[in-house]
Amino acid sequence: MRPFEYYSPTKLVFGLDCLKDKLSAELQRVGAKKVLLTYGGGSIKRTGVYDQVQSELQKAGCTVFELSGIEPNPHVTSVDKGAAICKENQVDLVLAVGGGSTMDASKAICAAACYDGPAWDLVLDGSKIKKALPLFTINTIAATGSEYDNTGVITNLETKEKLPIGSPFLWPVVSFLDPSFTYSVPASQIVAGSCDIMSHFFEAYFVRALSPIAQGVIEAAERTVMKYTPVVLKDPKNYEARSKLLWTSTLGCNGFATLGNDPTVFPCHAIEHEVSAYYDITHGIGLAIITPHLLRYFLEKDAGLTPRYVEFATNIMELKREDYESDAALIEAAFKKLEDFYRSIGVPAGLKDVGVTDEHFKAMAEHIDSHWIAPLSAFVVPFTVDDVVEVLKRSL
Repeated sequence: MRPFEYYSPTKLVFGLDCLKDKLSAELQRVGAKKVLLTYGGGSIKRTGVYDQVQSELQKAGCTVFELSGIEPNPHVTSVDKGAAICKENQVDLVLAVGGGSTMDASKAICAAACYDGPAWDLVLDGSKIKKALPLFTINTIAATGSEYDNTGVITNLETKEKLPIGSPFLWPVVSFLDPSFTYSVPASQIVAGSCDIMSHFFEAYFVRALSPIAQGVIEAAERTVMKYTPVVLKDPKNYEARSKLLWTSTLGCNGFATLGNDPTVFPCHAIEHEVSAYYDITHGIGLAIITPHLLRYFLEKDAGLTPRYVEFATNIMELKREDYESDAALIEAAFKKLEDFYRSIGVPAGLKDVGVTDEHFKAMAEHIDSHWIAPLSAFVVPFTVDDVVEVLKRSL
């Protein structure tokens, strides 16, 4: 096993009606007086979540300011707007209610509110984050796991960049997870969220060395998503299925499934972020389209990865080795089963089906090499710009 340091300071409060009395108590515990409430398009008002949150804020005696309309693939302009509200009103805590986009934007707001300059500075250089406002989150969708990590992703439409922001200062203080809050999530977002969860775990899995505990967690997580996503699509108010998906998503990005493993630089996320920066496609859908093509390409370039792919086929896709004449046949059957799963829940077959063309592929690949958390050479199989372009072409 690889040596590691692990720090996960976020308190999790999980279960039905977990906001009641507990949110107000936590706000009082940290001494929150002026709170910026952030959310997206307003679905929390239609579902009643907004009213529950406001009741708890009033109970805690907080003055509340609001920032609504945070976009999917959250824009840096929204971050700057939120930071300005915080500075103008001496806000002392941010409360994010929604999915990954709202939580990601709120992390950036917490940092930018304590920085004298544009928020994009902090995306480009996380070392400039010296402090941040405390953050509470209330998650309403099983997807990104942003409620339990210290990173986010912010989009700059002006420069056509979609880049991560991260800092030890950006861990939420408390995150509330009530599975019933996910009942109203539409089918398209359920699908995209489940694909995002799967990608988080695949990114940690396809490395050269895994610790046995991490491997077991990842394999169980993938099977859980594939089992319960169809259940939720058919029965949106199935509490047990919703709770299993929500808890699985929470574990996807906080680093637990990577402990003791060879490190990952999230290559599929690197590629998809470029695509959605140019075309503003749904993140999880882009990941699901690209994943099988990227993984096949890794194996083509390095057959030494075959044992991991056999484990993927047998332990995640639940195929039997003895049913196939070769490892290659087994692995391809596993990819076919994965692609069939994606099609069965409504994922398009190719990037062209979501409006993507090959016009910017080279620029995307070059931008990954210069702006991602690690260069292309750090992928599990070292890549070049041409390799990324080839994967994108196959994904069309």
